[in-house]
Amino acid sequence: MTLALGMIEVYGVPAAIEAGDAMCKAARITLVGYENTDLGRITVLIRGEVGEINVAVAAGLEAVPRVNGGEILSHHIIPRPHENLESVLPIHLSANIEQFNFDIRFPPPLSA
Repeated sequence: MTLALGMIEVYGVPAAIEAGDAMCKAARITLVGYENTDLGRITVLIRGEVGEINVAVAAGLEAVPRVNGGEILSHHIIPRPHENLESVLPIHLSANIEQFNFDIRFPPPLSA
């Protein structure tokens, strides 16, 4: 299954970090990274299941205005990006983030 791609473009590093932090805390997604285009325009890229990406992007959009001077420029979600995007854009999952891709496991309940 292809993972959805979520993007939020903001002005400035503090707003980008705040958006990334809020998205990671709100849903089970993978923060792929930050792309600095020009003049302080930074795009935060995330991957995950479509529902999780929707929740995460919404949380990121709510978080940016809390940063002094934080400004949202654009945002978009691609539910099923074409496989060619994996090789063209820096959105692939790498070994550097393997440690964060695990399920939280709780101990089994105690039997009575």
